[in-house]
Amino acid sequence: MWTFPSIDPVAFQVGPLEVRWYGLMYLFGFVGGYFIAAWLARKRGLALGGEKLVELLSYVAIGVVLGGRLGYVVFYNLPYYLAHPAQIFAVWEGGMSFHGGMLGAALAGWWYVRQQGIPFYAGSDCIFAAAPLGLGLGRLGNFINGELYGRTTEAPWGMVFPGGGPLPRHPSQLYEAFLEGPVLLGVLLWLGTRTRAPGTVTWAFVGGYGIARFLVEFVREPDAHLGLTWGLSRGQYLSAAMIAAAAVFFWMLAKRSPTRPVETGRASARGVPTRPSRRSSP
Repeated sequence: MWTFPSIDPVAFQVGPLEVRWYGLMYLFGFVGGYFIAAWLARKRGLALGGEKLVELLSYVAIGVVLGGRLGYVVFYNLPYYLAHPAQIFAVWEGGMSFHGGMLGAALAGWWYVRQQGIPFYAGSDCIFAAAPLGLGLGRLGNFINGELYGRTTEAPWGMVFPGGGPLPRHPSQLYEAFLEGPVLLGVLLWLGTRTRAPGTVTWAFVGGYGIARFLVEFVREPDAHLGLTWGLSRGQYLSAAMIAAAAVFFWMLAKRSPTRPVETGRASARGVPTRPSRRSSP
């Protein structure tokens, strides 16, 4: 059995202000994500960088927070919040949903690129390619907090988590950090530099995250107030919907004519490609 490291969740304190590792992980993720998105935009010939990319990421960050909270309310505990609507705003008590955050980010990003005249997939492919950095770091933050741990296990790497009872449990946060972080990031960057078919990276993220989350949920402790439904957790049903949506996209992409031009080429000052590529879709 491995020993839980018991890292202080508070990274440092300035007067009465506590700066927690969990918050810093998201900050590192957004900063690092900027450089990854900007690099991929340059590789794909898009004028999406500097102030414009900062603005897009700001919209996405707001969408993540609002969508994540509303997603938790709707997907995970709607009856409670209908009975106690004021608690919807009590974000300091916890309760965020990745699936809601992803929808919020997509809607906020869509609103921004629509105002700027940038094709949706031109922006989303770059942003979603960078998202695994923040996801992986966020899961490390969960591990430091000792939250979202796994189910009990007899595996030699099981850990006893504070608040998780006396039995060792799967460090499922680390499994997710690895799969949703470096593994998914590597796949998306590989795709991003080898295909320009609009939406390929975006939907590869949707499907890739869905697969990683669906698998890890088998060893992750389900929400106490929800449990399992027909052997699957709420997160698995939501992830299955992501996998299905991505499968539909790639099925439609495969049906395209191989001679159909794809959205690529040098970008104008507004981020819109000036001419289509003659390369075929994969």
